[in-house]
Amino acid sequence: MTTTTTTPKRRPLAQVKRLPKHTPWALLAAALAVAFLVLQLLSTPTPAGVFFLAAALYVLATWVLSRVVEGPRQATDRLATAVVTGAFVLVMIPLGSLVTQVAAEGMKFMSFDFLNTDMGGVFGEIRDGGAGHAIVGTLYVTGLASAFAIPLGILTAVYLVEFGRGRLARAITLLVDVMTGIPSIVAGLFVFVLFAQIDPQYRSAFMGGVALAVLMTPVVVRSVEEMLKLVPNELREASYALGVPKWLTVVKVVLRTAIAGITTGVMIAIARVIGETAPLLLTVGSSAVLFNYSPVEGRIMTLPVYVYSQYRQGAGIQGSVEVERAWAAALTLIVIVMLLNLVARLVSKFFSPKGIS
Repeated sequence: MTTTTTTPKRRPLAQVKRLPKHTPWALLAAALAVAFLVLQLLSTPTPAGVFFLAAALYVLATWVLSRVVEGPRQATDRLATAVVTGAFVLVMIPLGSLVTQVAAEGMKFMSFDFLNTDMGGVFGEIRDGGAGHAIVGTLYVTGLASAFAIPLGILTAVYLVEFGRGRLARAITLLVDVMTGIPSIVAGLFVFVLFAQIDPQYRSAFMGGVALAVLMTPVVVRSVEEMLKLVPNELREASYALGVPKWLTVVKVVLRTAIAGITTGVMIAIARVIGETAPLLLTVGSSAVLFNYSPVEGRIMTLPVYVYSQYRQGAGIQGSVEVERAWAAALTLIVIVMLLNLVARLVSKFFSPKGIS
């Protein structure tokens, strides 16, 4: 005796009901209007209150309408889309507010002279002086840290993914995990105590580069390690089948394939340390002169320390010249990070293999 099972027939795609494309926008507008009216009746509406109430109404209305018209599966999909989109908008609100405020306040003092001059001979409420020496110092110290951390981080990640086995690899992995959570002030104190054995008064760009490299290395290791793990093993096996040595496979195939992700990870690590203030206060100090070209002798000014010192001199009084300089320096630091990320995108675009971006 045979039993036959019948599968439910699915409706053709042409017969499946779908909401019009403009429905989400219409629901969003309606949710905003209803939220504003409800808060207007209950109390004085605020932007935050209207946003959160409208978001809740929009998600609920989208799910109910989609379930009635399109069915439970499409309703669940639209619900997930609405929640993810709402979370993205929620995250972008403080970020957009921060960038907008820094840009608005920083442009009050921003000029070519500000980017090209130092603080030598500038005292009190004189609207002169700039952050040229701090910009050069930031690039100098960050460049030194990158020179220390990037090769060490990439080589460590290559060892862990391609060669590392046994206790040594596990010990390195544990050490990287521990270093990832080290507070920046601890890295600065470590380097300060290390060099204090030579001279307690010693400050230099080299010290700052070492302190930032301590923070930067584990980020490079982790990001590069994840990118190398994404390279398909088939590429390695094909290279080995052609008789290519393992070291050359890593250089020509693995690293070449993962160059876009590696570049992005390196830029994340640079952005992680370029704005650090506490380690630099302990290791490089500050200076009012244009630039100290020696990496191993003499103090040097950096943008994070410049922002801190100017804000402290202005006592946090909004409208004072020092606070305006601090805002302008903060805007300059954000622009530098954006430019570095743009360069990273260009590098990953032109140097990654075709079909990988």
